Amino acid sequence: MTESTDTDLWSHKPWWCQPWTIVLTGLLVVGGSWLVLHRLWVTGPVALVVGCWWFLFLVIAPTAYRNQSR
Repeated sequence: MTESTDTDLWSHKPWWCQPWTIVLTGLLVVGGSWLVLHRLWVTGPVALVVGCWWFLFLVIAPTAYRNQSR
């Protein structure tokens, strides 16, 4: 019996947790913050949090998953 090691994190995630939805949601949050408030001092920190969120879920998590499945 052979084991198939699937090193792609995204093949195990539902459609709403794919990279395109993560990026689209982040863009909508930052854009919505600017469109509604027109305040750079609010939109800047929101963009920083979204950037950290992207880095965590689009860079760190897939790399950790790939390293763990080896």
